Amino acid sequence: MKKIILLIGVFMMLGCFEKETAKYPSKQPSWETKKADVEDFSAFAKAKTYLPVYSHIYHVHDERAFDLTATASIRNISPTEPLYITQADYYNTTGEIVRSYAKDPIVVNPMETLEIIIREKDYEGGSGANFLFEWAMKNTDNPPLFEAVMISTYGSQGLSFTTRGVPVQ
Repeated sequence: MKKIILLIGVFMMLGCFEKETAKYPSKQPSWETKKADVEDFSAFAKAKTYLPVYSHIYHVHDERAFDLTATASIRNISPTEPLYITQADYYNTTGEIVRSYAKDPIVVNPMETLEIIIREKDYEGGSGANFLFEWAMKNTDNPPLFEAVMISTYGSQGLSFTTRGVPVQ
């Protein structure tokens, strides 16, 4: 009888957990589906943005660190103009390219957001990791917003902070 009650309790608990992705109705599009139909950007205004991210941060001393999950957010804040990302490179602390995300130019539609997730156990970037984005728009009255959110939880301790992109000349 105890086994049956325990089994019923387990099934009831499992029924309370919804599939994690089911909570989020707006699914992030894959970058492959965002390939731009523009090849010549000579008539566009072009710019570069540097975005710092952290795969970990140190605490107490330089041999103790919090591993972080980082979300790099590319936000087209223009209600009318598409944004084109022509380069999205992820660099490590020593300035070496770890990954390139935009193999071809991609389009970010008006008011759309694209994200890059750097997983908590991805140590390649290091504490000085960063992105360099090259982008183009016809009208830059509302330039894009590049932000990163870093988060970590250990036991009952949580840590989160944000960074913003800055223009590169």
